[in-house]
Amino acid sequence: MILYINCCVRKDSRTDRLARAVLERMGSYTELFLPSVDLHPLTEEMLEMRTELLAKGAFDDPMFRYARQFADADKIIISAPFWDGSFPSILKVYIENIYAVGIVSCYGNDGMPIGMCKADELIYVTTAGGPYIPDFSYGYIKAIAEHCFGIKQTKLIKAEMLDIDGMDAEKILADSIDSIQEMEV
Repeated sequence: MILYINCCVRKDSRTDRLARAVLERMGSYTELFLPSVDLHPLTEEMLEMRTELLAKGAFDDPMFRYARQFADADKIIISAPFWDGSFPSILKVYIENIYAVGIVSCYGNDGMPIGMCKADELIYVTTAGGPYIPDFSYGYIKAIAEHCFGIKQTKLIKAEMLDIDGMDAEKILADSIDSIQEMEV
């Protein structure tokens, strides 16, 4: 199963357009549109409940439905526009909610996380109005995917400089979409 995690809140999102060009080459997929999902930052009560459920091995609890979906995906595509030096906050809330020990990862004897996710690849798709700086967006996703979730390969697909005077945003986006046709996905 290909899981498309869509963080694009705008109707005519350029990031979503770019991601759908990737998805077109991959076949059928399941979309999780994060702006319409009822996710919240974890509170003390939610953390206590999660800890109790995980300790009991109650992985089938509805609280873990998104963690199970993520762990079971064969490939994962995340579309997240570059906002204010990072990605939309709903993506961090999603990651906070799916990071369930025993579902997406476990810990080795040395205390280091061991990924339990089935996916062999995560593709991160983004667009930026100016120059794209991956440190606090793709860099974070790449690190957590590889070091905590066990996803061996990550790719970045981007279109940048879309809102800079004198730049042709549609041409930049079209060129990025064309480059996807040449990529192995």
